[in-house]
Amino acid sequence: MADMRVSLSGWQLDNPVIAASGTFGFGYEMAQWYDINLLGSISLKGTTAEARFGNPTPRIAECSAGLLNAIGLQNPGVDTVVKEELPRLREVFSKQAIANVCGFSVEEYVRVAQAFDACNEIALLEINISCPNVRHGGMAFGTSPAAAASVTEAVKRAVKKPVYIKLSPNVTDITEIAAAAESAGADGLVLINTLLGMRIDPRTGKKLISTGAAGFSGPAVKPVALRMVYQVCERVSVPVVGVGGICSGDDVLEFISAGAQAVEVGSCTLTDPFACKRIIEELEQRMEQWGISSLDEIRGRSHA
Repeated sequence: MADMRVSLSGWQLDNPVIAASGTFGFGYEMAQWYDINLLGSISLKGTTAEARFGNPTPRIAECSAGLLNAIGLQNPGVDTVVKEELPRLREVFSKQAIANVCGFSVEEYVRVAQAFDACNEIALLEINISCPNVRHGGMAFGTSPAAAASVTEAVKRAVKKPVYIKLSPNVTDITEIAAAAESAGADGLVLINTLLGMRIDPRTGKKLISTGAAGFSGPAVKPVALRMVYQVCERVSVPVVGVGGICSGDDVLEFISAGAQAVEVGSCTLTDPFACKRIIEELEQRMEQWGISSLDEIRGRSHA
């Protein structure tokens, strides 16, 4: 039997498939469809210090080979997540999860990270400095090496759990941001978040999403995400979690071959609630078919 286990900063996962933040809610919502314990883990919905309603509607639009979203980090706030959402998840998920930490200032990132750092349900902190759908925060920290480093340093000083920085693709050179985060003490990196895109109604000429520009994700972004993961893995030595357009077991093998330690599956779960389950099954089948005994033996092989 193929060994799909992977390790993220000493935390062992049964397989590399993690449900990405934003498309899997707080996890327990999906337990009605299948046993979510078969997942490697879950990255929880992006959480800020205070409750947020998010952006005005419309804030989702379909497009060729993907979708646009400008949800705007709608969430109930970290205190409510800790008191209400995590206990609900614990009822149906026996593994630890990943907290997706968001903020509009360094101080807010620290506050949210500290709250999750105290939770037994959380194994790892994913610091989201890459959200393109909010103003005065999020991606603003992820487009400057100095700003990325400042958030990383502040959070690392304040917590004990591993800190992974989620990077934006909307930059000239993502490896510069990655290197800055690593130098500032990041335990790992997650990439990519959504690209910036837009849709306009051809009949009326009106924007299809209230904010105009929005986050573009789905199968169309996979070649961009794969290229960036490959480049970052050439530059840094910390673990990298690959995200972007992953919809099959073969996609997972591509990212592992590029050097990723694990992957996250996002938009695919919006059109197929069983996507993560199916991808795990496909991955195991492919590994057995092609005689891959463990993911460690193929990780980064494309760099040879």
